[in-house]
Amino acid sequence: MDLLSEGAVGTVMGEMLEAALEAIQKGREFRPTLESNIETLNSLTPLLEEMKRYSKELDHPIEEIEKLETEIRAGEELVQKCSKLSRWRFLSFPHNQSKLKAKDESLKRCFSFNVQAENTRNLMEILTKVGKILEILLSKENFEEYQIKGLSGAPEEPQCIGMDEPLNKLKIELLKDGESVLLLTGLGGSGKSTLAKKLCWDPQIKGKFGENIFFVTVSETPNLKTIVQTLFEHCGCRVPQFQSDEDAINRLGLLLRLVAKNPTLLVLDDVSSETLVDKFIFQLSDYKILVTSRFAFQRFGTPCQLDPLRHDHAVSLFHHFVQRKGHSSYMPDENLVNEIVRGCKGSPLAVEVIAGSLCQQPFEVWKDMKERLQNQSILESGSTDLYYRLQQSLDTLKDKFSINEKECFMDLGLFPEDQRIPVTALIDMWTELHNLDEDGRNAMTIVHDLSTRNLIKVIVTRKVAKDEDMYYNNHFVMLHDLLRELAIHLNKREPFEQRKRLIIDLNGDNRPKWWVGQNQQGIIGSMFSFMSRIGSMFSFMSRIGSMFSFMSRIGSMFSFMSRMLRKQKQLKVAARILSISTDETFNSDWCDMQPDEAEVQVLNISSRQYTLPEFTDKMSKLKVLIVTNYGFHPTELNKFELLGFLSNLKRIRLEKVSVPCLCILKNLRKLSLRMCKTKQAFESYSIQISNAMPNLVEMSIDYCNDLVKLPDGLCNIKPLKKLSITNCHKLSALPQEIAKLENLEVLRLCSCSDLVEMPDSVGGLNKLCCFDISDCVSLSKLPDDIGDLQKLEKLYMKGCSKLSELPDSIINFGHFKHKILVICDEERAALWKQFPSIPNLIIEMPEVGTSLDWLPGVYS
Repeated sequence: MDLLSEGAVGTVMGEMLEAALEAIQKGREFRPTLESNIETLNSLTPLLEEMKRYSKELDHPIEEIEKLETEIRAGEELVQKCSKLSRWRFLSFPHNQSKLKAKDESLKRCFSFNVQAENTRNLMEILTKVGKILEILLSKENFEEYQIKGLSGAPEEPQCIGMDEPLNKLKIELLKDGESVLLLTGLGGSGKSTLAKKLCWDPQIKGKFGENIFFVTVSETPNLKTIVQTLFEHCGCRVPQFQSDEDAINRLGLLLRLVAKNPTLLVLDDVSSETLVDKFIFQLSDYKILVTSRFAFQRFGTPCQLDPLRHDHAVSLFHHFVQRKGHSSYMPDENLVNEIVRGCKGSPLAVEVIAGSLCQQPFEVWKDMKERLQNQSILESGSTDLYYRLQQSLDTLKDKFSINEKECFMDLGLFPEDQRIPVTALIDMWTELHNLDEDGRNAMTIVHDLSTRNLIKVIVTRKVAKDEDMYYNNHFVMLHDLLRELAIHLNKREPFEQRKRLIIDLNGDNRPKWWVGQNQQGIIGSMFSFMSRIGSMFSFMSRIGSMFSFMSRIGSMFSFMSRMLRKQKQLKVAARILSISTDETFNSDWCDMQPDEAEVQVLNISSRQYTLPEFTDKMSKLKVLIVTNYGFHPTELNKFELLGFLSNLKRIRLEKVSVPCLCILKNLRKLSLRMCKTKQAFESYSIQISNAMPNLVEMSIDYCNDLVKLPDGLCNIKPLKKLSITNCHKLSALPQEIAKLENLEVLRLCSCSDLVEMPDSVGGLNKLCCFDISDCVSLSKLPDDIGDLQKLEKLYMKGCSKLSELPDSIINFGHFKHKILVICDEERAALWKQFPSIPNLIIEMPEVGTSLDWLPGVYS
């Protein structure tokens, strides 16, 4: 190769020229770059000196400051060296310009420009001033002597019986290192304060926290400044006068930073606002806050819930209080003690109040107390303290959706003691009484709010749907016996003719006095009516002689008295809600009432035969009927046809009832059947369901074991939007004409174990959004045209163990603009993953959970 060829020379000359031009350019930039370095150093150097001074005052060396100082010193040396270069040494300018530029960028990166340097200096200045404030705070001018005086606010160690489990649970959390907020919750009188005080005296707790235990009782309207002043006094400090709540919290933070050199426990007792707790949260190394409250605040983690005492623990606590203060009190036999303690419903406060009232009392007083507790509410037995404590929980209730939540709580007294209350029943009631949204969202918000306040306990027996589906068939409410008595007690404050809720218990031959009086009037009225008929006969015969004329006048008087008594016999009541509970011996001996204003009727029954009240057809404003059988056998329901006279009836809920032949209910919008016998109603051809309930919007059939097929005419109910048939194990097929339900949005067939196939016409349900076939274990395939469900958003198919393939039509899902959620198990998920061409498909595999909360004894 010829190295002197024209091409090679041209390349070499071009590179040399390019390097020369670059060197000339760097030479020109040498002076501006040098000046930029000098400007940067002049800005950073004074900031560095201030930071070093603050670091020295704080006695807290910072590694970043040392690094920055090294960079600045190196930059100064480079600038000094380059400043000495004369213009005659211009050949070295390009090289030094590169070094200056690199150093300037390094300095700026190190400190991220002057703004961050200024912020760092300001922060250190603040820290310095905070340190000086602490010195002032600790000076003898402001503190007589800094010394923790010992446990504050819990002067006596209380007797704590039957609370070992929550005590140990809280101890484990408190003995852990680190900061945390723990919540102890329960209804009024459940022993929250007692347990919190007991913890403060526990040897292990005192061993960890020593003298750094603060116990503060928070009032209903807490004064933040007063609380903080109490803590200052506890520490032996001169109590300051704070300018504001913010000032108080800032000063408390400084105090706790001194105290918290050792582990610190702050107990806030009887808190009603979680925002108050927020003000006492500080970032300290081992600082615990224990909060007791009637509210189950969820933001601080899972609360520790105090449940009612077990009977044996309640008896032990009773013995303690009845023998307290060293008195030797009369103590009857254990059977009498057990009866009295049962009347306390597991409430520690009730045990204390009743035991205190019996201390030093003779046998007659004990016997009288037992009879009072058996025949009336404990709230009516003179326990004003207990009533006040329970009433406090209701005073915090607010209005939601223009509804007084206290009124909703009082509705819970309509149902029997120790029985689960279906959430769907509450939704039906509140929706119609208060014009709430029909899907139950607003009503469920009220349920959750009552639960947060520990007024009820919500139990979900089985999770079969997502929360946003608003499906509540498996949601129940349990009410503590004391709170139920409170609800009933509040309902009784008005004369029964004027009450909003009329609650009637008819057990055995026992009847209310007013009921007996009405029946007696009825008997006398019948007698006078008979006499008036004889008088009428005498009136006809009066033409014969004067004697018969006299008898005629007597007959007319009897007739007049009969009419007057008939008018008095009809008892008018103003209640919007009527609740009637009967036992298995009730003989349908009804009083002649006139519940003209009743919009909700709740019938709690136990007998195998039951006749609807004779006054049912007079309840022209009735919107909701709830019939629940609490007996073992299904109830035969008679006179169901009376409901046909009620044009405003919109919702019927029947449980454990043999549903009779249908009658015309033209305006019924929702029918709910649970554990019912449906054969007589659904297989009778006297009237089709589409003719009986032409405006039905929602139908729910749950645990109806005799349901083999859906009633004829169901597919002709055009307004139907929700059809839920769950746990009906004998249902084997759906109607072929199901596509005629053109407005159906939800089809739920969960746990129908004998359902073998689905009609292909399901694909014609053009408005179907939610389709649930979970745990249909006999179902071997999906409808071939399921891909035609253009509105489908959710498909539940968990537990369909025989389903081994998917129809080709599901490819159509890939053309939909919206996302489709499939909830299934791992095996079914593998089938869906074979179709990667459906980009809008979301697959969820929920964890299988088991809950035993549905078992009896939750509040026993």
